[in-house]
Amino acid sequence: MKFSSIAVPTAALLVGAMASDTTKSSVEHPEFTPYSKDELASDSFYEDFQDDGSVERWLVSHAKKDDEFTYVGKWAFEQSIVNPGFKNDKGLVLKSQAAHHAIDVQLPEVFDNTDNTLVLQYEVKLQNGLNCGGAYIKLLSAEGFPTSKDGDEFNNETPYQIMFGPDKCGMTNKVHFIIRRKNPVTGVYEEKHLRTPPMSRIVKTTSLYTLIIKPNNDFEIRINGEVAKAGNLLDEHLFSPSFNPPTEIEDPDDIKPEDWDEREQIPDPEQAEKPEDWDEDAPSKIPDPNAVKPEDWDEDELAYIPDPDAEKPEDWDDEEDGEWIAPEIPNPKCQEHGCGKWDPPLIKNPNYKGKWRQPLIPNPNYKGVWKPRTIPNPDYYEDVNASNLEAIAGLGFELWTLQEDILFDNIYLGHHIEEAEAIGNATFVPKLKIEEETSAANAPKPDFEPDLPPSLEEDANNILANVVDFVKIKSSEFIDSAVDYYYDFQAAPLNTLSSRPFEAVYYSGILLYVVFVLAGVWGALVYLFTGGSAANPAATTTTPSTTSSTTTTTNTKPKETSEEDEEIIEEKDSKATGASRRLE
Repeated sequence: MKFSSIAVPTAALLVGAMASDTTKSSVEHPEFTPYSKDELASDSFYEDFQDDGSVERWLVSHAKKDDEFTYVGKWAFEQSIVNPGFKNDKGLVLKSQAAHHAIDVQLPEVFDNTDNTLVLQYEVKLQNGLNCGGAYIKLLSAEGFPTSKDGDEFNNETPYQIMFGPDKCGMTNKVHFIIRRKNPVTGVYEEKHLRTPPMSRIVKTTSLYTLIIKPNNDFEIRINGEVAKAGNLLDEHLFSPSFNPPTEIEDPDDIKPEDWDEREQIPDPEQAEKPEDWDEDAPSKIPDPNAVKPEDWDEDELAYIPDPDAEKPEDWDDEEDGEWIAPEIPNPKCQEHGCGKWDPPLIKNPNYKGKWRQPLIPNPNYKGVWKPRTIPNPDYYEDVNASNLEAIAGLGFELWTLQEDILFDNIYLGHHIEEAEAIGNATFVPKLKIEEETSAANAPKPDFEPDLPPSLEEDANNILANVVDFVKIKSSEFIDSAVDYYYDFQAAPLNTLSSRPFEAVYYSGILLYVVFVLAGVWGALVYLFTGGSAANPAATTTTPSTTSSTTTTTNTKPKETSEEDEEIIEEKDSKATGASRRLE
């Protein structure tokens, strides 16, 4: 990026975001200082609309468009009224809604781009947005340029060399780049359109559009100083139609032979008739002939019955609403076996063949898709110097748009990229910063201040606290369920084991795991304090088995209970029985 800091300033965006508490009066709007034209080359054109001569230089057209519509759109030279930047910074403003506009200016001298670089740059500010309309500029050809002495006025038929700039309507949003080029063989002009142009910026702050065409046919489109599209004019894939026509074309006089067969497959002539055993009316599915009605199927019982619990609404009027009928529900008697009329299930019909069609076979006479032969293009030419445009006599805006108050400013046409960059850095960059600060200051304020995001330390503490809470909750749930199982097992060992075998395995596994861990810890402590002399690995290994055996013996031993304990046991037994039913 050669345009120092002219890209959309990220810092300005951040300033705008932080300026949510800034009032409108706090944004400074310094006096606009025009860029000195003395620093430009003698053949460079620059228009900032600051002097009174702009009104005389720029001519508003009232011509007819296609002999139907008149250019009635109004123009003005005024300051920005939306997100203003510098004070007393004027621009050319399109003022009418849904109207045709045309205005042009004649260059002091004819602009010649032969074997030279062309740089076109200008600012666009869509103060009311842009739903449908254009904001592009045209470089007008010297040949056919309208002059007052001829009584001509600028219109859509005025010849041009380049059309460049934003255009949007509906789903279409692009930056036009069109070169009007003369075919040296036929003498007909063609518009060379960039196939995949970049999107235009639809914002209410100023945008800067720059077009650069170099003598080697390379081009660049920059938006706010950033390269949005680049390539070469002679790349046949970039422009439609391409600058150089194809070397060969299809012969317009070539005719497809009458016996040329393009059919890849043909109907089999040996199977022209439907087989006699082909039944087109056979259904795709038939009742299963092997299906047998279940013995408990009750055909006398209805599958659906009126809801016995349904009641007629209080506001039901039999005269107006008709006789009230209770809604039907599935017959509860049919939950264990089927009810109603029994029909065998359907299966695929082994005799089903569908509609008969004559089978296809490869066409023995197939020759492929016919194409006319190619011949050398009689209109071929090689445009090696596509960057050499015809002489340019002026600039103009010929537009139709729904939105008004589109502002144009700081138009530059020259041969020097560094001049365009210097203008942008001096005018556009500081202007955009002020406009974005103004936009942020005028933005609606939220009803509440958003909470700042937590720091990394707070995040870590919150995560740790959540983990601890989770472990506490799960540990408490595990202990409660283990105690419940213990009492259920103590009250009814056989019933509990048979109805909840997985829980028995789960709790036994956890118990063994804990015992092994404790035994390992104990062995490690003994090893550390005694140096291994008193450690007894065999005892350590047998401890879990002994402990498990003791625990099992204690759990299965009957226990004398009081009357109060018996009530508790009965209650636990009923819970176990209910759990057993749920598992079943």
